[in-house]
Amino acid sequence: MTSRRDALKLAGLTAGAAALGSASARAAPPTSSQTHSTTVSHDRDQIYAPGRPGSDYRPVDTPDGSTLPFTLKDGVKVFHLIAEEVDHEFAPGLTGRCWGYNGQVHGPTIEAVEGDRVRIYVTNRLPAPTTVHWHGVILNSGMDGVGGLSQRTIQPGETFIHEWTFRQYGTFTYHAHHDEMTQMAMGLMGMIVVHPRRPAEPVPDRDFALLLSTWKLRPGTRRPDPNEPTDFNILTLNARAFPGTAPLVAQTGQRVRIRIGNLSAMHHHPIHLHGYAFEEIMTDGGLIPKSARRPETTTLVPVGATRTIEFVADNPGDWAMHCHMTHHVMNQMGHGIPNMVGVDPAGFGPQMASLVPAYMPMGEAGMGDMGAHIGAGHMAVPDNSIPMVGARGPHDYMTMGGMFTLLKVRNTLTSYADPGWYDDPVGMARAARPEELTRDGIQVLPAAAQAGHAGDHETHGHGRHEPSDPGGTHHGHGGHGPRHTSRGTGHDSHHDH
Repeated sequence: MTSRRDALKLAGLTAGAAALGSASARAAPPTSSQTHSTTVSHDRDQIYAPGRPGSDYRPVDTPDGSTLPFTLKDGVKVFHLIAEEVDHEFAPGLTGRCWGYNGQVHGPTIEAVEGDRVRIYVTNRLPAPTTVHWHGVILNSGMDGVGGLSQRTIQPGETFIHEWTFRQYGTFTYHAHHDEMTQMAMGLMGMIVVHPRRPAEPVPDRDFALLLSTWKLRPGTRRPDPNEPTDFNILTLNARAFPGTAPLVAQTGQRVRIRIGNLSAMHHHPIHLHGYAFEEIMTDGGLIPKSARRPETTTLVPVGATRTIEFVADNPGDWAMHCHMTHHVMNQMGHGIPNMVGVDPAGFGPQMASLVPAYMPMGEAGMGDMGAHIGAGHMAVPDNSIPMVGARGPHDYMTMGGMFTLLKVRNTLTSYADPGWYDDPVGMARAARPEELTRDGIQVLPAAAQAGHAGDHETHGHGRHEPSDPGGTHHGHGGHGPRHTSRGTGHDSHHDH
């Protein structure tokens, strides 16, 4: 039971808190409690003129995609999305019967300016009901697009109207929000870019939008499998897998912004950019304060989120940009197969070939040659499949696929078309000459000696320091090959071969 004294104390504390709250309210500026990013006032009666591309903002570039066109009706930007089946090419040699918007996968980027009033019609030409959710956009709940919750579903043949004013800026996405497992797995998604009405940050010279997604497309089939929960085998940037991805092209000195959204079913993606450090300047929640930014070379893009990075293109070259999960940069990689690394197929290869004439043993030294074999026609694969396929680069075969593209930076450009391969005037890595090895005290055993040395090392077990190794050399995993000691600098250094 509360005593009279305790009641008086509680009353005094409550009154004091109320007084502090009133004082705070009087002292605070007249702003809302919103945390999303704005640059102008968004009172309900505030009206802004529609933002004009090329004048009020620099349009975003969606590689391998497009921007949804609009018309102006009494100061409102009017867009039309059409959900329909689409025959889509993921990469040369791989197509799918997908679901998309306006004849493409993924849907076109919706672009607007903070303060724009937009009206978006959605027509359903699919065989199933659908809706569209405007992911990350702050609007009234009746426009949120969740089937059964904020609206009824859009039946086949119907057209719905959605209308709101963008009271924020940033990078967002849109996607189906009815039977999401099926409809998003089939491709119903796209990007939304809203530019600030009065930019506080430097306007980028190059502004790119990339949407990450994952698919299950079994070799020989053309319909993505929406029932797959984890084992995805096609990983895409704007619904394209390398070698089908278009490069991002910029000129030295330009400020480059890359907006990355992730609507994959299950996977986060650490996107790594070679050749540059960048700042992550924005999430789908809004602008990151400058005091909270830090230099990075990899940004982790969670499922259902966007991350925006920015840098100045000051290092010319052809630079890889890719997810750093290694299975995410391979095309239609198989799983649940025997580990052939280190296996000598000489003892069983001919016998297998007598039973299966097309049999080709491989994998004893990894899977790097498979794509080259397929590309050269040495290995037959099922129709409509690109297992482990990469691309021929300027110097050798590139064993990359999936969620991989290139940033191409040049000192001079006449257009933003693919400028071809970069010829580095500073020089590139090459085979070392014997006189260079001798000069620097690098000892390399002949191939036969290396094989014997590797066998000796394998007897030492699993990463132990053996008494017979006076230098305390760590031999690592026996199957990873020999390590050699170089004494040219007075220190022991270990080299994997």
